[in-house]
Amino acid sequence: MDLDAYVIAHRADWERLGALTSRRRLTGAESDELVDRYQQVATHLSVVRTAAPDPALIAYLSSVLAKARNRSVGTRVASWQHVLAFFTEVFPAALYRLRRWWLGTMAANVLVTAVMMTWLVHHPDAEQSLLSPRDIDQLVNHEFADYYSNYAASHFALQVWTNNAWVTALCLALGVLGAPIIYLLFQNIANLAVIGSIMIRHGQAAHFWGLILPHGMLELTAVFTAGGVGLKLFWSWVEPGGLTRSQSLAREGRTAATVALGLVAVLMVSGAIEAFVTPSGLPTWVRIGIGATAEVLFFAYVFVLGRAAFQRGQTGDIDAFLLEDRVATAS
Repeated sequence: MDLDAYVIAHRADWERLGALTSRRRLTGAESDELVDRYQQVATHLSVVRTAAPDPALIAYLSSVLAKARNRSVGTRVASWQHVLAFFTEVFPAALYRLRRWWLGTMAANVLVTAVMMTWLVHHPDAEQSLLSPRDIDQLVNHEFADYYSNYAASHFALQVWTNNAWVTALCLALGVLGAPIIYLLFQNIANLAVIGSIMIRHGQAAHFWGLILPHGMLELTAVFTAGGVGLKLFWSWVEPGGLTRSQSLAREGRTAATVALGLVAVLMVSGAIEAFVTPSGLPTWVRIGIGATAEVLFFAYVFVLGRAAFQRGQTGDIDAFLLEDRVATAS
């Protein structure tokens, strides 16, 4: 192998990896490039070692690779600074950039739920086709309220969080297909509309709203957010804009990963409210007030922190520190 020719052919790749390594922050696209370049230069080092074992060149390439590896895996793994940056920059910016998708999803679901619930309240015959009189009596007088107090609060919080996290994960995971998200969301709101209409028709409207609203506002917001982001993921390959379909899907896929990680924390809050506040002995207005406060704080988080981060150039595209395992595996 002509070593000089090989160096001339690939030096630009090595210098580009060095330049990416030296940057303080990387965009999502640059993070992907860092991984690709790392693997490419690792291959070049292997070729040099095998075909033309030049000690100086081997030392140089080893140094470039070591710096790139440390850039992604070193102390970044346990850095609280990057955890803080995720929750104050990356996650809220992702929510703000995709606000039209999840706010539109929320509005559509609330409207459909209201229409379904109103129709069912005014068509009591439909109720009989859904549940037997005995089941309705159990739901109205026992099961609905008992659901929130059957388990110890800590165990119930974990159960609620696990269930909601699963629904949210499905919305994001199936987002690329589009239709399954609409099905999942419809199943969710249809169940709410049926139970709500039965409770309202049987004179339990105050009891129903008093138990649903404290945790339901934030919980359903998280689910609708996941649904909206999932639909955006689907649309990214249907209409990729100025990007190729693979580039558009990759970018929105990374953003969906950002949202999935962030919603874990949001669902933990709603689960804690559902376990500790909803079934508590606090007055109804206090319980609903706590839920409304959590919802207002979420919107402030998006439209204050998220808007500011977005204006600084953050898009929610997952940063290099969340891709570190891929670099480590490549080594």
